[in-house]
Amino acid sequence: MDHSEGGSSIPWSPLARGRLTRDWDDTTARSDTDAFGRTLYAATAEADRKVVEAVVAVASERGVPRAQVALAWVLAKPEVSAPIVGASKLAHLDDALAALDLVLSDDEIARLEAPYVPHAVVGFS
Repeated sequence: MDHSEGGSSIPWSPLARGRLTRDWDDTTARSDTDAFGRTLYAATAEADRKVVEAVVAVASERGVPRAQVALAWVLAKPEVSAPIVGASKLAHLDDALAALDLVLSDDEIARLEAPYVPHAVVGFS
């Protein structure tokens, strides 16, 4: 997004429905039953796996939860005013708040972004 005219964005699902917070092959009740969610990531699965692996590596090196790394990346983008975070547990809120203080290096950001393949736009016809 070009924010030169003061525009900003509020990203939806910055943790990719939890995919960025757990091992790639782990499932949840939601991921097992969420047919719409499966359609969001099917076309980019291999690249998405590599993004998850990059999040794991950075989080491990930093000694922080994966959610904090993923949210810190989103918050590092100047065009983002605030991500929409769905917190269903207190720990989710704790990670979201901690991400405000986690500053990723340029190298970490590059590592997180390198394997990314853009997804199709959702919700517009």
